[in-house]
This record gives sequence, C-alpha cells and structure tokens, in this order.
Amino acid sequence: MTALAPTLQAFFTDRLIAQHQASAHTVAAYRDTFRLLLCFAEAHVGKAPSVLDVGDLDADVIGAFLVHLRDDRHNGPRTRNARLSAVHALFRYAALRHPEHAATIQGVLAVPPARFERADIAFLDQDEVEALLAAPDRSRWFGRRDHALLAVAIQTGLRVSELTGLTCGDVHLGAGPHVRCVGKCRKQRATPLTTGVMAVLRAWLDERGAAEGDPLFSTSRGRRLSTDAVALIVAKHVEAAAQFCPTLASKNVSPHVLRHTAAMRLLHAGVDTSTIALWLGHEQVETTQIYLHADQTIKERALARTAPLGAAPGRYRPPDMLLAFLEQLR
Repeated sequence: MTALAPTLQAFFTDRLIAQHQASAHTVAAYRDTFRLLLCFAEAHVGKAPSVLDVGDLDADVIGAFLVHLRDDRHNGPRTRNARLSAVHALFRYAALRHPEHAATIQGVLAVPPARFERADIAFLDQDEVEALLAAPDRSRWFGRRDHALLAVAIQTGLRVSELTGLTCGDVHLGAGPHVRCVGKCRKQRATPLTTGVMAVLRAWLDERGAAEGDPLFSTSRGRRLSTDAVALIVAKHVEAAAQFCPTLASKNVSPHVLRHTAAMRLLHAGVDTSTIALWLGHEQVETTQIYLHADQTIKERALARTAPLGAAPGRYRPPDMLLAFLEQLR
C-alpha cells in the first residue's frame, strides 16, 4: 500500500470526522469527489486506486480531472470549484505528513479555481409573496401545513435543510417568540417571529398536537419532510399563485429564493448587512453583500442623493412666478 491510501483514509477519519466533526453532507461530498478522482486517475495513469501514490496525482492529473468534470460530466464552475476545494483540503493535510512530496503538493495547491459570472439574486416582491402565501388551500390539512411552511420560510430565511430539521419544540411562542435551528457548522441560532407568523404557527401547533421532538412540518404519516418534498411544495404553489400574479411565471422559485426574499425584505426595511448576516447564519458578513448588489432600489436612492459636479445642493426652484407656472405643465 502506497502513501496515498492511508493518507486519504486518515484524512476522512482523523481530520474530517474526528477533528472537524464535519456533517454527513460534507463527508458525503468529499467522498464523492475522491471516488470520481480515483476512478479518473485509474484510467489516466493506469494504476488501481489502492496503489496510486501522492506523486501520481500531480497538477497535470488534477487539471485533466477538472477538464473531465467540465467536458465529460458537464459540471458547472461551482461544482468543479467545490471538487477542487476538496482536493486542496486533502493535499494541505498531506503536506504535513509527506514532506517528500512537497513539490507535487505545492503544484496541486497552486491549481486555481475557475472564474464564473455571478447571476443576479432572485427574490419575490410584496405582491408575489402575498400571492404565494394565498395559494395553499387552507381548508385542507396539507394546505394549512404548506401555508405555515411558506410563511416561516419567507419570514425567517431558514435554509431548506434547517426548515425540514425543525421540531415542534424548536418553536417558542411566549415572550420573544422565535424559532431555534442548527445551521451550517453546527451553529445554533434563534430567529424572531412576527406577530402574523406567530399566529399561523400557534394554530398549526394546536392542530399538530405532536410531541416536542416530532418534526414541525411532516408528511401525513408524521415523517419529516425531505428537502426535495419542500422544493415540490414550493413549485406547486408558485404555479398556482402565478394565475393571480403573472410575474411569478417568469421566475424560477426554489426554497432558496424564499431565503433570498427574507434577506431582501430586511434590507428594504433598513436593516444593516451585519444584522442580516446574523439573521441568515452567514459565516462571513461579506456573503451578505450580494443582496446589496441585487437591490436596484438602494442604488437608485444613492443616485438620488448625488448632485452633478458644480451644481448647488438643494431642489431647483424657478426664479419667477411665470416660470413656475410653466414648470408645472407636465
């Protein structure tokens, strides 16, 4: 057995699981990356994965692997960058254990991520939000569940995994009503609830009549909704709401768009980006800057506060009553 196999095994067992205590989603993403890489390297180098050495995975092989992801698997830049990030994490770990492969490791770590254009942030305006919340048929159990789920998602901005992970005990409707969740990196946070959403959740909890550990949003059999199920619920009600709000038909509305909507509503209300970052559970405040770029109204207000060079500040006032009369003729 060469150096690569025990290093890769230790990377998962010691670094990811024992030291970083990475989530199951992270472990699965890294596992899939290295499964793809080892299969590619086997065909490219001509060695079985168990006999590959660190030196066999040099910068040229990693570069060819990234091209394979782009051309053969048709992966986008974000996916390729995520795979490269996993490879870089392994090689940073290997650098401490195998200094004899320093040149190879430095070459791999120097492979840059792909650049890509960032799409505009999609979010719903007030009319679209109202149409979406009105879409579920609240005379039925499923409709009341979906209405509560959509109301919580739009107001709190929880990630879809955080929504599906909520239990009845995570909802606190006493003084300072809020929901508690565990987000990325196992960070716990509490998100306040508005009076309207609190009323919706109180009625839903009374109807659920479930124990604190039971899922807040469940199937008819009491099982936790999957993230795919939530995506289908959102798509279903967006299609129904588009009949009354045509602008919804031109938007690709996913559960994450509801998260963007919560952030933009906070931004329009004048909440600063550092508070929005705490609200959404962002690791870095810089992540929240995307909403500033997406909000055209903020840019228009900034433009309105500027004046041409050399112009006196203040509103223009006609110097004569006759000119003032003509100015009003619009």
